[in-house]
Amino acid sequence: MILLDQYLRLQDRNKAYSLSMTPTLRDNAIRLLGLVNKLLDVARPEVIFESSPITKTLVASGWRPPLVNAATPNAAPNSKHITCHAIDIYDPEGDLDNWLMTPEGQGVLSVIGLWMEHPASTKTWSHLQDIPPNSHNRVFYP
Repeated sequence: MILLDQYLRLQDRNKAYSLSMTPTLRDNAIRLLGLVNKLLDVARPEVIFESSPITKTLVASGWRPPLVNAATPNAAPNSKHITCHAIDIYDPEGDLDNWLMTPEGQGVLSVIGLWMEHPASTKTWSHLQDIPPNSHNRVFYP
């Protein structure tokens, strides 16, 4: 289970970033994590991640304030991370991405209401978001 504090990482951010966390962003993060945690429950992390150890937190990248996003290599200027609509989950061996690309995984994404970046674009993490990309494809390229 991914906790809100793990997603927000406010303890790792300076006070200016903490002050930019609005109630709307917090609500977005809570909604996103509810969906992602449902997905992880269905994905059976003990099976999906069997070839790679689960780290203390599964969050590779959560909320990114605009300045953090701007300093993040290869981050989209209007990344969904800025508005708390996206999360990157550690997936060093591609176990989660591989499962999500199966018919079962695609069905779960659809039912829960999540979209993912194509695994070719996310070699060591799974990018999930709770709003559709411009293409509206369940699996999309950034």
